[in-house]
Amino acid sequence: MRTLLFAFALAPLLVRADIADPPAIYVEGYPNHSSYTQGEEAAFHISTTAATFDAVIERVGKERTKVLERKTIPGKHSPVPDTAAADGCHWPESFRLTIGNDWPTGYYEMTLTARDNGGPWSRRGARTATSSLFFIVKPAKPGAKILLQLCTNTYNAYTNYGGFSLYGYNAISKNQGHRVSFERPQSSQFARWELPFVVWCEQNGYALDYAANSDLEFHPEIFANYKLVLSVGHDEYWSSPMRDNLEAFIAKGGNVAFFSGNSVCWQVRSEDDGRALTCWKQNYGNDPVWQEKDRSLLSTSWSHHLVGRPENKLTGVGFLQGGYRQSHGQFMTDKAEYTVHRPDHWIFEGTGLKRGDVFGNKDTIVGYECDGCELEWRDGLPFPTFKDGTPKTFEVLATCPVRWHPDDAAWYERWSPDTIGNSTLGLYTQGGTVFTSASTDWSHGLKGGDKIVDRVTRNVLDRLGK
Repeated sequence: MRTLLFAFALAPLLVRADIADPPAIYVEGYPNHSSYTQGEEAAFHISTTAATFDAVIERVGKERTKVLERKTIPGKHSPVPDTAAADGCHWPESFRLTIGNDWPTGYYEMTLTARDNGGPWSRRGARTATSSLFFIVKPAKPGAKILLQLCTNTYNAYTNYGGFSLYGYNAISKNQGHRVSFERPQSSQFARWELPFVVWCEQNGYALDYAANSDLEFHPEIFANYKLVLSVGHDEYWSSPMRDNLEAFIAKGGNVAFFSGNSVCWQVRSEDDGRALTCWKQNYGNDPVWQEKDRSLLSTSWSHHLVGRPENKLTGVGFLQGGYRQSHGQFMTDKAEYTVHRPDHWIFEGTGLKRGDVFGNKDTIVGYECDGCELEWRDGLPFPTFKDGTPKTFEVLATCPVRWHPDDAAWYERWSPDTIGNSTLGLYTQGGTVFTSASTDWSHGLKGGDKIVDRVTRNVLDRLGK
């Protein structure tokens, strides 16, 4: 009898696998494309531990507007492949829908929600998991004269889902990848830079149509509908076809405004029909193109001498003569503002600025990454040297000193880590007109209500977009 009682006393202490803690709950996914035209069918690939999940789709702008909600969509758990970062997740399609013809062009966010009641025998508290994905809606019949192409290549480059991105700082064991797939849950930078610009445009009556970076490459016919193409924020990764198509647009009289910095910095190659992009960056010697006689498609800096196509030829400025301001340890205690050099230019019409005046420090509009061109100074005024590819008609309108972090410069054998450049606001005309604010953070001035930033932006959109 004592033996039997002893056995029962021990029973509660035994660990049983079937009453162990329940597994974590999650839901996440991605669309089959970055952008869709109104009326087009879209497919979504979702992985979740829950039996069902809900999806809410909203357009994100001045307001969040819900356009669709679906409940209790059947859920399925799909594993994350070891090669997900480079080759995609290859999850099966969970559901599809038709983009409404009445959905306004814009940036859309789908919020995914999964719920369960915990474990079957223990830890029975109700649990909820949420995540989001994004996509872009293009108009079936373009109505605006201005096209905002969103920096989806840059979003993908920084996304480290699956353990790797095009950066080492946010990767497993600090290993930098060279190929990143769009077929995995993506991070977005839209809220940081492009959203403030979109909100300002919607508040002030400027109509925009939207597209993804990839549309400039795979749908060049899109340019025929617009007077002005916009790049806003952090538009860092461009393919050769993207540049070819935009430069052809400019040559025919089309206008471009880069309210952005670090723009067109790295050359990428789209692969798998746009489902992935490759960029070897500093490790360009490992790029298969290195073995070819023609290295113009080498996936490294556009300004690299082996590529021979500095971004200055498109944007007027480049990162080699730019750098950081109030970021990466550079000029951290200095004011992040522009000094005006040529106040009589139409860019500054209505601002009341005079030569030597400054603007933008309240919202630190010069940062976090900036572009410049090689300058020479005469009688206190800056002029391009035109040695770095900057077009002969480029006018320097305002500048602010910036600098690379030494670690960024060390890889390129033709660059001195001691160089101090200038964020260089200006423009040129060569067929069409190309303006650059030369800074990622220009739109922060719009968000902060800076009157000069407001007026300069209006002058550019009014003159080039109508």
